[in-house]
Amino acid sequence: MKRSVAFVVFFLVFGFALAGLYWSQRRAKSIPVSPNAILNMAADAQRDLSRLPMHLTRLSDEQEVAIGREFASRYASETRPLTAEEQGLEKYVRRVGANIALHARRHLPYTFTVLHDHNMLNAFSLPGGPVYIGEGMLDLMTNEDELASVLAHEVEHIDHYHCVERVQVEAQLRKLDLDVVGALVEIPLDFWQAGYHKDEEFEADREGMYLAVQSGYSPYGAADLFERFAKLCDEYVIHAKSPDEELSQLAIQSLSGYFRSHPLPSERLAQANRIIAQEHWESRTARKPFHVAYEVRNGEFVK
Repeated sequence: MKRSVAFVVFFLVFGFALAGLYWSQRRAKSIPVSPNAILNMAADAQRDLSRLPMHLTRLSDEQEVAIGREFASRYASETRPLTAEEQGLEKYVRRVGANIALHARRHLPYTFTVLHDHNMLNAFSLPGGPVYIGEGMLDLMTNEDELASVLAHEVEHIDHYHCVERVQVEAQLRKLDLDVVGALVEIPLDFWQAGYHKDEEFEADREGMYLAVQSGYSPYGAADLFERFAKLCDEYVIHAKSPDEELSQLAIQSLSGYFRSHPLPSERLAQANRIIAQEHWESRTARKPFHVAYEVRNGEFVK
């Protein structure tokens, strides 16, 4: 019985295939078919297969948070007192980040910290919740929506397990025991400042836009920033023009590293514009001003 059913199914599939081939040959005009859809499907399948072992051995949220805290403790080495402006900037970033985190898919202890270095034109995240942004990146921003887009992008790297899967892969390569959190000291801190795979960066861009919009921000925050990145990539990186006192040489090196580890700004801008058109967000153009509020009394910051 089973053999006869299998034969019938095979016959039907074979018959449909022959019919399709016959009618395709009878068409008066041949329509060129782009292989892009098939290639994209294959790329997605390959990506999912490469991440499958991490899905099957995924760490618990508790383990992930513990790992993130271990790395975060190594970034907390700066002991100098912050200026009033720096404390105001910290408070501002935490406020915007807290609003973004409220709408994140995973309920983790997200934290948002500024690295006070004007040559640091980057942002990155750690497993379990910590998000960092360089003051040099903040210097490039002209509105709060741009800040929200960057923080949302980093939250999505955590939310979609990019960070923790990266730890798992690196631990396997270095033969580290993830149950012994202290063993992770062998993974250098600059490991987190490098970008992810291209598909993961695009995923964080895409999902970050949705997260920022859900948090009350304009999708053009991301588009504005990608457009500015494209200009900077052309002016300072590709053609290596003189900084003209706008960016220091160290900042340009930092920017070069950022562009090497992320997709081209033009590609990221194209995706952002596609999403805006797809979701009919063209009217959501109002941006919030980039505004750091702080108060100084007797030379000291007052909360």
